[in-house]
Amino acid sequence: MDRRVWLFSLILALGGGMATGLVVPTLADEVSEKSTTEAPKKPGEIQDDYELLSVLVDTLDQVERNYVKDISRRELLEAAIQGVLEKLDPYSSYITQEDMSRFRTTVESSFGGIGIQITLDGEQLKVLSPLVGTPAYKAGLMAGDRILEINGESTRGITIDKAVEKLKGEAGTKVTIKYQHADGSSPISSQLEREVIQVETVLGDLRKSNDHWDFMLDREHKIGYLRITAFSRDTADDVRQALVNLKSEGMQALILDLRFNPGGLLTAAIEIADLFVTEGKIVSTEGRNSKPRTWEAERDGTFEGFPMVVLVNSYSASASEIVAACLQDHDRAIVIGERTWGKGSVQNVIELEEGRSALKLTTASYQRPNGHKIHRFPDDDEDDEWGVMPNDGFEVKLNSAETRALVEYRHDRDILVAHAKGKPSAEQAKAEEQPAEEAKPAEESQPAAGEQPADEGAKPEDEKKSDEGAAADDAKPEDAPAEEEKPAEKAPDEAPAQEEPQDEGKDAADKEKAAFVDRQLTKALDYLRAELAKQSK
Repeated sequence: MDRRVWLFSLILALGGGMATGLVVPTLADEVSEKSTTEAPKKPGEIQDDYELLSVLVDTLDQVERNYVKDISRRELLEAAIQGVLEKLDPYSSYITQEDMSRFRTTVESSFGGIGIQITLDGEQLKVLSPLVGTPAYKAGLMAGDRILEINGESTRGITIDKAVEKLKGEAGTKVTIKYQHADGSSPISSQLEREVIQVETVLGDLRKSNDHWDFMLDREHKIGYLRITAFSRDTADDVRQALVNLKSEGMQALILDLRFNPGGLLTAAIEIADLFVTEGKIVSTEGRNSKPRTWEAERDGTFEGFPMVVLVNSYSASASEIVAACLQDHDRAIVIGERTWGKGSVQNVIELEEGRSALKLTTASYQRPNGHKIHRFPDDDEDDEWGVMPNDGFEVKLNSAETRALVEYRHDRDILVAHAKGKPSAEQAKAEEQPAEEAKPAEESQPAAGEQPADEGAKPEDEKKSDEGAAADDAKPEDAPAEEEKPAEKAPDEAPAQEEPQDEGKDAADKEKAAFVDRQLTKALDYLRAELAKQSK
């Protein structure tokens, strides 16, 4: 009798009898789509399914009856479901009854966090990006860091959802994490206080004395620079306003920096791509059993008539890949840097048990305008087509030391070290007082970017609240994410006055930072200057 109950329950569940509806996510990585119904199976296929299910039922029945320790039927079923999903991809998961309320909170309302977005690399939890200005950022976490422990518990084999659950919490509460930088240095343990994250997603290279970003990177050649750290609710509007301001200043060329950008809202990515493309496909979705969708560009409101570069690296994911691919395929911009992450899948969230649990299932993948896929599937290797590759002749790879230096350099420029005193830092004052020809970023190594990588450096938002801990596809739909960190001890209000003497070691470190050159940004500037020179002839 028990075996028949098992079999009936499984056939009901696996046949869709428990599915009751859809939660509606709105991230670039998660788009609600109504499932279509496949053609009825033939009698022979039904018999094959019955025999396969019988094997599973026999196994579960034997475990429940004879395993050395007592284990509940629900535990066995949930373990079976999780085992099935582990065979798929890192973004498909089962949301248990215990986790469902937290999941709804993530989707529907705000929450506190430490300001990072994470992903899985095999069984290892990794930082896709910290959010600028957040507790994680100030503590020193950066893209590529391995999170080894959360509150003393190992993260080996943890799921994305479980990690998000552990990292989230009410603002004012604390969480302790142990992490290790990508260079293999000794692990660091840090206690962080959660807070409601409010961060900008559209940044420049350097702040003005009024704390607003200066988006004109090279004033002599009128080259603008926009660094998008994540795609959130307000990102498209902020980019549009920055472009209006740059055009009023006579902008002749533009660098769009998407390095370390983990993604965010699909709507924001589409709107931003549409700012630069007059017509044609922006992105489409395609799945085995989901209705295809296509988003097209519109001419109204397009910013055109100037050369563009899009900077990407291996931490550019999801929505940032959609934008880069669109501009590249339409020959609107040259892509410079490194191959992107390869996150271009659509997850449907299907409610089970009348909404008491849910299944988050990858049902489709994003296609770039040229019809090629963005997503890197588990069986894809480096020779397969996925992600976004730099244009021929424009690949500029940074080694781990350079990547770390870029993150640290960017971080130092983002921190408002003199803000508490109400006056600009020496670097800000120098940038504002120098003649344009003396403030050339290339010569003075004023790179950019490096900051966020997700939702993963990424930003949140809604009111700009960040889903800290989630991977690009797990970030809050409404607050989107997204997704570098100055140690807490070097917070702005604790920064020493510049006139204070510095020890020899710090002086050497400062000189090393001053000598840092962002080769990817330099390549972009060289290309745009050459293009502008051609136009002037």
